[in-house]
Amino acid sequence: MRVEQHQPAAPAAPASAESVALLAQCFHALGDNIERVVKGKRDTVELALVCLFSEGHLLIEDVPGTGKTTLARCLAASLEASWHRVQFTPDLLPSDITGVTIYRQNTGTFEFLPGPVFANIVLGDEINRASPKTQSSMLEVMEERQVTADGSTHPVPRPFMVIATQNSVDMGGTYPLPEAQLDRFLMQVTLGYPDHASEVAVLSGAGSQPSIEKLPTIATGQHIAEFIQVARQIQVAPQLYDYLVRVVAATRELPEVRLGASPRGSVALLRAVRARAASQGRTYALPEDVKALAGPVLAHRLILTPEAELSGRSGADVIAEALATVPVPQAGAQG
Repeated sequence: MRVEQHQPAAPAAPASAESVALLAQCFHALGDNIERVVKGKRDTVELALVCLFSEGHLLIEDVPGTGKTTLARCLAASLEASWHRVQFTPDLLPSDITGVTIYRQNTGTFEFLPGPVFANIVLGDEINRASPKTQSSMLEVMEERQVTADGSTHPVPRPFMVIATQNSVDMGGTYPLPEAQLDRFLMQVTLGYPDHASEVAVLSGAGSQPSIEKLPTIATGQHIAEFIQVARQIQVAPQLYDYLVRVVAATRELPEVRLGASPRGSVALLRAVRARAASQGRTYALPEDVKALAGPVLAHRLILTPEAELSGRSGADVIAEALATVPVPQAGAQG
């Protein structure tokens, strides 16, 4: 019997400085465009763009009226790509999102009618107002970029990104997202209230600032798809791999944590680190990228002990503690 010898896959060629420079230029142009409407939230806007260039999914959580949906719509409007918006409600059915198979009497065949999830950008507004059954209908498409209906699989367009908003879980009429669903989101961010100057700017320019519908298009879906591939070619040194894994492992060992970040969290953090490095025009990642993104990428994946929650501890607090316990590599981090 002949045994096939499989050669290990060759490592991807490093990203060129020219392609990384183009990515960084597009990244900052998108940020400037979104900031024409979303005032004073540059850090959160850039986190959303890192998520986009990582082809990850973004969860925006905050109280009503802080601009969660506005940020999501501005990001979609800045791209020449297909996008659909879904308003999640308690009576929303899974088939209302993924699609339904119908029987055509004139042809005697079954036909799949795709739902709103078949788009490059899917805006899920107030996702935690839908029932757990409807929330779970997003699990497959967010992880595998396909929908299975009646035994047939239907791939969604690429690039593919879900931007979901949710109100605080202690508000009436909300269903907390299950842990498996939260783990599908690359990042969870909050907008928070604007500072005084930003809120004054919003009020004073309420009649003159550009609306979402009038935002210019900055890039196409094809551009983003190409930049996603560029970001995946950012160099990561062995020391940085080790540092990243140690940070994730530290979340599993702290006494306040009942369930730490999974290996999926490690992979998600690596993708985001590469995209952030590229957004700053670097062809290599640094420990600073890990420290900047560990909170948004890992905090929502942790389950704290009841004692920690009662004492007011949050996932972000635990991530900060984990970062403080892991030595930072000093040399050779850029590969």
